[in-house]
Amino acid sequence: MNPHKISLGARIALISACFLWAASFIASKIALVYIPPLTVVLFRLMVSSLCFIIWFLVEKKRIPKGNPGFWGKMILLSLFGTGLHYGIQTIGITYTTASNASLYAATGPISITLIAVFFLGERLTLKKTAGIGLALLGVLIVQGIDTLKNFRLEGHLLGDILVFLSIVMWGIFTVAGKDMMKRMSAIDLTAIVTFIGTIYMIPIGLVEMKRTGFSISSVPLEAWGAVAFLGVTCSFLATLLYFLALQKSESQKVGVYLYTIPPMSYVIAAIFLGEVIGVNLLVGSLVVLFGVYLTEKG
Repeated sequence: MNPHKISLGARIALISACFLWAASFIASKIALVYIPPLTVVLFRLMVSSLCFIIWFLVEKKRIPKGNPGFWGKMILLSLFGTGLHYGIQTIGITYTTASNASLYAATGPISITLIAVFFLGERLTLKKTAGIGLALLGVLIVQGIDTLKNFRLEGHLLGDILVFLSIVMWGIFTVAGKDMMKRMSAIDLTAIVTFIGTIYMIPIGLVEMKRTGFSISSVPLEAWGAVAFLGVTCSFLATLLYFLALQKSESQKVGVYLYTIPPMSYVIAAIFLGEVIGVNLLVGSLVVLFGVYLTEKG
């Protein structure tokens, strides 16, 4: 497989993963009405871990053996890509505005690109730079002028720092995961970091439950359905698809697909929440897609 070319299967995997992540905001909104944020993270990781356990049992797979250095890397990778990443981002969103958070999220592919260039030695060509920049412009067009106008630093510093930190952590997770897949499969990698993330989120979730007086019996069926959706589709399936694609191509070319999430989020909101689709969504989406295409050709 040529690492500089994204196959049709990898494209489908990436689009599917980004669509599921785009849909996750509706499930998150429903779950967070009834469940504290870090507890939501714990529950979704528990569901995701259960999916991987079933997968391992069906496929009769075993967790790979490794020395202390290997497990140290996996623990750090888990911190950057599962519980700590989700937790910091969730808390950060509560301390900043939606406009600020959405603009910081748009820096994700840029973080991936810079980290991949410096630590994996991936080439940053003119086409890649132009493609990533064009896709970013498309995201800003999709979000509209109001998002830019509503951006405020005053009073949101803590939330802004946490959201931005979580985005950088995902970049490190992507690049470090790409490097680790020289030793193991994407499925094994995703499963192990999910298991580890679930383990260290258990005490964190229990502390939050006690502090907030949370009762499992008070959670309605629709909220459990939202948690199940987050665990099965977002933490299990989407992450697995993302790493399967990453295993076959460069980090930069995979990362730029994250720019398709905002347009798809707006489309999903239009379908399920009745929000109006404007010209900015149509124009911005085309610009994003052309940016992705240009990056792939770079």
